[in-house]
Amino acid sequence: MARPHHPRLGFDFDVDVCVIGAGLAGLTTALEVARRGWSVAVLEGGRIAEAASGRNTGFVLPGFAESIDAMVERIGLDHTKRLWALSEQGVNYVRRIIADNNLPGVDPVPGWLHVHQTDEPDRVRAAVERLRWIGADVEMWPTEQVRAELASQRYFSAVHCRNAFHIHPLNYALGLAQLAVDAGCRIFEDTPALAIDPAGVRKRIATPNGRVRAAHVVFAGNVQLGGLMPSLSATLLPVTTYVMVTEPLGERLQQFVRYRGAVSDTDRADNHYRIVDGDRLMVSGRIRVWQADAGRFAGALASDIARKFPGLGRVEVAQIWSGTLGRTIHRMPQIGEMSEGVWVASGFAGHGLNTTAMAGDLIARGIVDGDDTWRLFAPYELVWAGGRTGAAVAQGLYWWRSAAAAAAGAVSRYRERRRLAKEERAAAVAAAGPVVPPERMPAEELATAPVASEPAVVDVPSGTSPEGQTERRKNRPKRRRARKGEPEGSAPPDAASSPESTTH
Repeated sequence: MARPHHPRLGFDFDVDVCVIGAGLAGLTTALEVARRGWSVAVLEGGRIAEAASGRNTGFVLPGFAESIDAMVERIGLDHTKRLWALSEQGVNYVRRIIADNNLPGVDPVPGWLHVHQTDEPDRVRAAVERLRWIGADVEMWPTEQVRAELASQRYFSAVHCRNAFHIHPLNYALGLAQLAVDAGCRIFEDTPALAIDPAGVRKRIATPNGRVRAAHVVFAGNVQLGGLMPSLSATLLPVTTYVMVTEPLGERLQQFVRYRGAVSDTDRADNHYRIVDGDRLMVSGRIRVWQADAGRFAGALASDIARKFPGLGRVEVAQIWSGTLGRTIHRMPQIGEMSEGVWVASGFAGHGLNTTAMAGDLIARGIVDGDDTWRLFAPYELVWAGGRTGAAVAQGLYWWRSAAAAAAGAVSRYRERRRLAKEERAAAVAAAGPVVPPERMPAEELATAPVASEPAVVDVPSGTSPEGQTERRKNRPKRRRARKGEPEGSAPPDAASSPESTTH
């Protein structure tokens, strides 16, 4: 999709709502405010969706990065169910926007598969039941079904989410921007917000060549807001992920990756992939809490594919880039009003794109309609992310958990090989049939059974047979006497009366 150019702000003006950040959350907020008849302007320091919003893998999933168990423990079951329902609304919002407006180049593809690399079917089954308990449309896939779609011996059972899908995120963002402009929104690119005065009824936002006055200001940026709102930026942990697209893999890709939906094989904010352009793979991973040259990770991401699908052969990298997201300590998005007329929509790392749509819609309803549904996120307040120390700890935990997960996967594969070998041996024994002793054979089988031949008779020297050994013992006294000089034919004094001497 062509990227249109939007002007820089070069004058002062007043609006009802000023949105800072032209990512997915900011554009959704602006669109929904404009649709309700209020005036709205969007200030973007660079180009539309040039940060994380246009550089991710495009997964649109219900739920949050935080686990269901942790959410229930913190806020209770009913509250968790309501937040989950909001996340489902975010998924449906994206789907509806695409379908109702026929957005070009977005290309939604249904389904998401969360694959486990350890053989723990009971754990996966329990996770599916918990998700269903709070209203999720999910099912468990056993190992055989997973490997029929993803031909990798590293994969075991999985959670399949039917309501999820994946899209081209940049084209979706550009489509949102055009819808917002059509609804009356004004978007200014290359217009960074330099300072804000949040006091009073009209907030004042300074830019290099103009000033905006607005009753409401929405911070829909990310970690890039550090200079403008340091206190807000400090609550986000910067997470840079690297995304690679392969050269066309042709028909061989179909042999190993038959599933067309989105795939995640980890609980962390990396190791996700999907098919693009019919025969290419888009893969993300290798997260860092600092920015680095994306080209350094091309070989590592290609190696990740080779380990999962060794039969796929050599994979060439066509393109690689990075995107930096903001992750909160409590792993939930930041949505709501920080002070009178000052709103935040941020912290979307690890959630998928549903939360950007949900946040924009909730804030627009809160500003224009007075809807306070956004207060459901109040328990997840702004928490300091720990600065450089927190980032270093987070990176260390990521490496440690990655190593632990790899070790657990290796153990599962080893146990599977042993189990399969044992089953093969048992099958071979069963195929050979049981050994039946002759006395238990049926008469007809016994009649046709081979008969063992008589043992051959072998002449054994008398000196080695039992009788010969007895004879040798009898003759020992004679030999001893012969050694003492006795006549060879002499006999003991009572030999004539012994029974053995009788010659009848």
